[in-house]
Amino acid sequence: MRNANVDDYESVPRPIISVGNDYAPGIARGSHQHRRNQLLYGASGLMIVTTPQGRWVVPPQRALWIPAGIYHDVYAVGPVTTRSIFLEPAVSKKLPEECRVLGITPLARALLLEAVDLPAKYDVHARAGLIMRLLIAEIETLPTLPLNIGLPTSPKLAARCRAFLDKPTPHETIDDWCESLAMSRRSFTRLFREQTGTSFAAWCRQACVVAALPRLAAGDSITTIALDFGYANPSAFTQMFRSQTGVAPSAYAGASAPE
Repeated sequence: MRNANVDDYESVPRPIISVGNDYAPGIARGSHQHRRNQLLYGASGLMIVTTPQGRWVVPPQRALWIPAGIYHDVYAVGPVTTRSIFLEPAVSKKLPEECRVLGITPLARALLLEAVDLPAKYDVHARAGLIMRLLIAEIETLPTLPLNIGLPTSPKLAARCRAFLDKPTPHETIDDWCESLAMSRRSFTRLFREQTGTSFAAWCRQACVVAALPRLAAGDSITTIALDFGYANPSAFTQMFRSQTGVAPSAYAGASAPE
């Protein structure tokens, strides 16, 4: 189903339903949740999805797994075309219980593009049912991509983290953050790790990756991004990016054409 509201179909007696939508730049949808698990696939354009637990960047041709009941909002960076599927929890027990950005295989991509044109009440015993069952099996094999950043629950610390995401710099130190938050170094270090699950230095590196992805998709050069973030040269930024993601930033440069 294309350009449809999933809320109108969540009660359809089918284990999996597919919805495709086109979004203009900006907020695609404010904070909401679904009764079903969702695989949000970006056929074109880049999305930023935020939950109380963190921020996920979904580049073109990748997807975000969103378990049922998790509140999230979706921001479209430029025009976005989505192909989402919504699964009853009972048929997706092997899938993660937390949000994850997933790589999309050629088979998964082909199935997602085929599923969007199936009727809501497809015949589960015919070709449509086979497509949906194969899609579930394929999703279970998709690789997780490190394109997210955790956010703390402490309001003051979360606000400081969001400010860094808006304008990242590798030169900020723990002492800078401690001073701005009026915290001792020991208290800050303990709280930061407890609430983000990682060290301050590792979080800052990942935050630079997450902040860079929308700009890469928009066509900004690696040199411009590196210098804006305070890196001495593009090579230093590329080395950091590769250490966090396993690939060079050029792998995420540019946006794909719509499906």
